[in-house]
Amino acid sequence: MMPAVDYIFTQCSATYGAEWDRAIGKAPIADIKTAWLNAIAPFANSKKRIVWALQNLPDRAPNPIQFKHLCYQAPTTENLALPEPKADPERVAAEFSKLAPLRCSLLVDHKAWAKTLQARDASGESINTNQRRCYKAALGLEAV
Repeated sequence: MMPAVDYIFTQCSATYGAEWDRAIGKAPIADIKTAWLNAIAPFANSKKRIVWALQNLPDRAPNPIQFKHLCYQAPTTENLALPEPKADPERVAAEFSKLAPLRCSLLVDHKAWAKTLQARDASGESINTNQRRCYKAALGLEAV
């Protein structure tokens, strides 16, 4: 981004001459360029705004804040989009029919293990205390 600051300074120096030199003042040039760099940082990805600002400089030499405001005034290009096309009902139905096997696989009983343990416990089969606690908690039969 520093070359952008150098370019701005070159353009402003050529445009304003001695007025630009007076506007910069006597501060170290590195500090001045850092202030300008911070001012134009929001336009790092939109150099068109900086170019527009340089093409539309005011009558008096701008400071970094004024130049930043000038960059914000640059017109933006709108990305025009066509309206979305309407969905073809037949094609939508065909795509949904392809999903039917997946839908059936989603209907799996994820608590089947708990119901199996409950049935084993109810039939008198020996299950351990932890198995009993887990199936009851999963089926909401006992507070955890």
